[in-house]
Amino acid sequence: MLSARETFRRHEILLTGANGFLGKVTLALLLARFPDFRRVHVLLRPKRRLSPQERFEREVLASPPLEAVLSDPAARQAVGRVSVLAGDVGQPGCGLEEDAVQALAGRIGLIINCAGLVDFYPPVDESFQANVDGVEHVLELARALGAKLLHVSTCFVCGEADGLIEESEAILGYYPRRKGPTDAGFRHDREIRYMRERIREVYAAAGVNGTGRRPRELAERLSDLGAQRAAQWGWTNTYTYSKSLGEQIIAAAEDVEWAIVRPAIVEAALEFPFPGWVEGGRTAAPLVMMAVAGLRHWSIREDAPMEVVPVDLVASAILIVATLLLNGRAERVYHVSTADVNPIYFGPLVRMLHRESRRLAANGAGFRPWRWWPAGVRVISPEEASARGRRQQQWLNRLQMLANGLRKKLQAAGLPGEQALRNLSATLRSAGLRLLIRDQALELYRPFMYDNRFIFEAENIRKARALLSEEDRRLLPWNPEQIDWRRYWIHNEVEGVRRWVQNEPARK
Repeated sequence: MLSARETFRRHEILLTGANGFLGKVTLALLLARFPDFRRVHVLLRPKRRLSPQERFEREVLASPPLEAVLSDPAARQAVGRVSVLAGDVGQPGCGLEEDAVQALAGRIGLIINCAGLVDFYPPVDESFQANVDGVEHVLELARALGAKLLHVSTCFVCGEADGLIEESEAILGYYPRRKGPTDAGFRHDREIRYMRERIREVYAAAGVNGTGRRPRELAERLSDLGAQRAAQWGWTNTYTYSKSLGEQIIAAAEDVEWAIVRPAIVEAALEFPFPGWVEGGRTAAPLVMMAVAGLRHWSIREDAPMEVVPVDLVASAILIVATLLLNGRAERVYHVSTADVNPIYFGPLVRMLHRESRRLAANGAGFRPWRWWPAGVRVISPEEASARGRRQQQWLNRLQMLANGLRKKLQAAGLPGEQALRNLSATLRSAGLRLLIRDQALELYRPFMYDNRFIFEAENIRKARALLSEEDRRLLPWNPEQIDWRRYWIHNEVEGVRRWVQNEPARK
């Protein structure tokens, strides 16, 4: 049996992305469960006149998951063995000074790379800088330090799929429309060179040298370029395309020991640091907010699982794999997912969330008009959803034109009611904007809800945890088969999104 506690006592760790959702929970879990670790180095870049140390204190230590953990004296004392390094994975050598690298060489046993850009369709140069260039730089740093590398990717590097996706699929040369192991039509190094040249061409055509603020049209062209290239090979978006390229860079490295952890959709915490902790606009958050607002018409595959995994289980998996990798016992790929043992399907899920929206409305906590609108969910095709959205937009536009016209007539005649109509026009305009955002979100998530059906094999993480001591298995849970999905979605996800995502501006 391997001991995670003894492993973390012996080895220093460098963590990137500690200020992100998953990075914070991973650091918090290490502090809470293994406070006698040797040392953790956190890589952060300066931002908005804040030094890396100031960012660490404000964005990480002052965040809810770390605040919850640091109430324990042992964890609070362990923070003294967390040092902050000024750096940036988007820069060569991760932006570290040469003397800093020399001082750390031979000391760092493992780099845990949680850094990355998770936007689905960003300008492709931004996606490359974080998910492709960043991987090259972290790999370069691992070589310089003599460290092993645990890289956090995503299950959805598989691209288009229908059914079980196995962990044993070869990484090098992979693309979603590959015709078998003899298909050599894709090479990551050739693809990266091609795209970097295309990015330079787009900049040159726009007359921009790559520094300063970019015109909106340039950003849109770069977003379109990434989306088109991803779709050509069969990836669902620019994010999964760039993450797959990053994986292939690592798989081609023969001089660094590595393992890749692939989470599914990372969402609200199951138990740690407390149930329901979630941050930012997670992938499921817009869907949850639309469902709780009473959305009845959904474009979904009812028999497709929603491949969601709580963030604390992902953090636990990362520390499990870190233990094995530091002891030379790790597999190459670990899916961190739930549907292979405990699926929640889209059909039951949206109906459950719709019933919750009615309950919230009845209690005065939801969007009240839904109390009187028809109950029940209707499953429609994406084409029907698009046509329905256009009709609703047209209807709102006509009402807005009518309100504006009537307001002008009242104003000309000197009659009262002009301000009320002005307010109505503003309300209709806001409703139209919300409708547009809703339709765009549904189209954005179409590959995950309608076009594909994902079930990720997660056998390796079960085997990995079985290699740990009984104490470590208690400290590092991996129990997706025990999740009560109804309770999780209502009490963890919905309540978490309402508290930590919807009310985020108010809290600030």
